[in-house]
Amino acid sequence: MNAPATKRFALVAGETSGDLLAGLLLGGVRQRWPDLKSYGIGGPQMAVQGFDAWWPSEKLAVRGYIEVLRHYREIVRIRDRLRERLLSSDRPDVFIGVDAPDFNLDLEAALKARGVRTVHFVCPSVWAWRAERVEKIRRSADHVLCIFPFEPELLARHGIEATYVGHPLANVIPLQPDRVAARGKLGLLETDEVVAILPGSRASEVQYLAHTFFEAAVIMKRARPALRFLVPGVPALRERIEASARSAGLGDDLQVLAGQSHTALAACDVTLIASGTATLEAALFKRPMVIAYNMNWISWQIMRRKQLQPWVGLPNILSGEFVVPEYLQEAATPQALSQAVLDWLDAPARIQALQRRFEVLHHTLLRDTARLATDAIEKVLEG
Repeated sequence: MNAPATKRFALVAGETSGDLLAGLLLGGVRQRWPDLKSYGIGGPQMAVQGFDAWWPSEKLAVRGYIEVLRHYREIVRIRDRLRERLLSSDRPDVFIGVDAPDFNLDLEAALKARGVRTVHFVCPSVWAWRAERVEKIRRSADHVLCIFPFEPELLARHGIEATYVGHPLANVIPLQPDRVAARGKLGLLETDEVVAILPGSRASEVQYLAHTFFEAAVIMKRARPALRFLVPGVPALRERIEASARSAGLGDDLQVLAGQSHTALAACDVTLIASGTATLEAALFKRPMVIAYNMNWISWQIMRRKQLQPWVGLPNILSGEFVVPEYLQEAATPQALSQAVLDWLDAPARIQALQRRFEVLHHTLLRDTARLATDAIEKVLEG
């Protein structure tokens, strides 16, 4: 089906993971509409696809109730200015909110009420947290693009139109990652034992997790002196990460990378990782992991009361059991984290069994995401 040459898409993607998803989506959409004009809030992956970022995605990279309160006025001001612009001089053919539901769903509702078609990419985790969001989704989105196969049926029960498009990362990450090439790129030997440390892409995550992760690395280093550590850091947070590593007592065995999280995950034997999208990336790289998270105590108490499942890590949620360990809040001590990582290094048979499970998961999520999402967006445009 041939569509008009020029389309105007507004997008909002919060934080690094949303920028990655939106960049992959835009790559597919531009194949159908080569003269696409896209604008809103985004990051470097979207910029590669010609996206005009009026604000950077980092402005929305805040997690936790207390943390959001600290930035509330600025976030609301950005949303109000964006809404006014999208309803006047830069009215789009469709608005696509990429994740960031606390920001995007209210914006989508306001735009939809004024006749702008709306799509939400990545179903909010109503099956894991905050089931009350379902009604808000119905008011806000004309269509939801789902990245997990069970979500469209769940939304259909509430009268919400949705399409399973697979997870874009399943197309980007190879079924058989090239560990040797990744190690060569990072100057590592095939015989090195390597731990990738991923303390998160938000400033608040680095604040609450990085030092604990590095203290755990020091304990691991005492147990296995030859162990090497990789830390892929968001460039804006690199200085903070390096300072935290120094204060924990880590030396030359720590290699801080400018981004390159996929290279680090491909190269490592095991990863100590913050809960979030990165845990799914680690699963797609077939890597064993130890998941941890820590946040403001009040935020944690609120979120825990809204939790619907016993897991927080995506690999465990999608598997329906604890296939990898999780350490949250006060349980995430350097001693516990270091021992859990070392346990993986001493259990090759356990790793092989996990890798087989992750390969099945990869096939489940592997779809032609760009085409399926673009088809769904085109139907929304056709009304």
